[in-house]
Amino acid sequence: MAKTMKATAALSALITICCYLPYSLTHNSVLLTLSITFGTIAYHFNVRLLVGALFNAIMNNKADYTAKWFQVSKAEMKLYNRLKIKKWKNKMPTYDADSFDVSKHSWEEIMQTMCQSELVHEANIILSFLPVAASVYFGSFWVFMITSVFSAIVDLLFVFMQRFNRYRILKLKSRA
Repeated sequence: MAKTMKATAALSALITICCYLPYSLTHNSVLLTLSITFGTIAYHFNVRLLVGALFNAIMNNKADYTAKWFQVSKAEMKLYNRLKIKKWKNKMPTYDADSFDVSKHSWEEIMQTMCQSELVHEANIILSFLPVAASVYFGSFWVFMITSVFSAIVDLLFVFMQRFNRYRILKLKSRA
C-alpha cells in the first residue's frame, strides 16, 4: 500500500503540473478543471504521507494507549457495532501491515501503533479541509468541499477501525 500511495501522490502532482502549465498559457477551462482535480488528489495523498512520516519521526509508534484520549467507551462500541465495522474492516487497506503483525510485535506495541495511527488519521481529518481555502483563488468551492468531506470521512473510518480493534485487543488482553 505504501508504494501505491507514494506513486499516486507523485503521479497526481506531475499531472497537475502538466495541466496547469498549459492552462496558464491558454486559459482553457478543461485544463484548469484537470489541474484542480489532480492538484487536490496530490494534496490529499501527499499530506497523508507527510503527516504519517512526521508522527512516526516524533512518536515512533510509542503512543500511550492507556491515555484518556485513547479510551473507548461501551457506548462508542455500540456505534461501531451498528456500523458493522467487524464485517468491513479487513477490506480496508493498511499502509504498513507489518506494524500490526502479531508474529513481529507484541500486543502492547500493536496498540501503541494503533494509537499513533489514530492520531495520524485525526490530524488528516482536520487537514482535509485546507484545500477549501484554494477555492478563494480558483473558484470551484464545491469541488474542494466535496473532496475534502470525502477525504475526511475516509480518515474517520480508519479512526473508527483503530478504536474498534484496540478496544477488542484490550478486552482480550484483560482476560489473559
